[in-house]
Amino acid sequence: MLALANHLASRAARLLAAHEPALWSITTGHRVVGSLACEAGHWRLAWFAGADPRLSNYAGTLDGDVEALAAALSVRLGAPVELHSLSV
Repeated sequence: MLALANHLASRAARLLAAHEPALWSITTGHRVVGSLACEAGHWRLAWFAGADPRLSNYAGTLDGDVEALAAALSVRLGAPVELHSLSV
């Protein structure tokens, strides 16, 4: 029950801060392969040189649901993909 409450609080905080600048690193294994940025409500993915094409060809929805994006990217890659929030 506590995990569900933490998840809901995390999502609520993200939605309330959707118009604040935000930045995440995208990692797989121990390698940073890209970034996710949000500024003024506009979401943007950027991939670093050498990122796996299964990731860099992602054309799905960017709507602020970071966990869903990580899950979708993990399915595409066939390996865990994590997004880590960074200070802006």
